[in-house]
Amino acid sequence: MRRALDALYDGAGYLAALFMIGTLAMVLAGVAGRLLNFYLRGTDAFAGYSMAAAGFLALAHTLKRGEHIRVTLVLQHVPARLHRALEIWCYLVATLIAAALAWFSAHLVWQSWSFHDVSQGADATPLWFPQLAMAAGAIVLFIAFADDFVCLVAGRPNLPQAPDAEPAHVE
Repeated sequence: MRRALDALYDGAGYLAALFMIGTLAMVLAGVAGRLLNFYLRGTDAFAGYSMAAAGFLALAHTLKRGEHIRVTLVLQHVPARLHRALEIWCYLVATLIAAALAWFSAHLVWQSWSFHDVSQGADATPLWFPQLAMAAGAIVLFIAFADDFVCLVAGRPNLPQAPDAEPAHVE
């Protein structure tokens, strides 16, 4: 099961990278069109869709690599027993928020599909299509948080570790 979950998170990360390339391609096509006097409908919209897809699909991968921002100011100053209880509480709340995000994102896709909602731009893209990547990313994020929560409660933490435990010194 662990390998399948890790493959899911990595797959979402690879898809996010492909959508980043898609963002670049759309921006470059728009710039080339302006320089060479031709117009490609929807390049701005598709660059935005790709950027949103990349952001949402990268969430779980980033979480599992310990790259999300964690505020540990309180956790580092409490006894171990309270530390564990606070950590469980935080992961429970995060899992519930991720579940709500996944539910409402999937519901938005369904509504856009059932109402035949299209973008207002010149491309008239069916909105369920770009929203699908957002919903997929939110669902994978929920799975990642639920995975971490279950592991934490079971006493075998598979929690992300930041690459550098030393906080960044930014001035």
